[in-house]
Amino acid sequence: MKKYLSNWNFMRVLRLALGIFVITQGVMDKQWMLVGLGALFALMPLMNIGCCGNAGCSTLSARSNKKLEETTYEEVR
Repeated sequence: MKKYLSNWNFMRVLRLALGIFVITQGVMDKQWMLVGLGALFALMPLMNIGCCGNAGCSTLSARSNKKLEETTYEEVR
């Protein structure tokens, strides 16, 4: 459970809050399609899916100790 809760960031909490808000508005207005849409939006941060799969929007950073070569530039006239 601790591992699951450590992956939460601001955007994930915001998406969950907006999904819950859409669900409550749909129930209050008796708009059941809106409840279904809100459930979809609330389920995405709970399962950590969206943007083409599990953490699809994030990029992996290469963790290596290799020093990058210095770039040299040549002036062209």
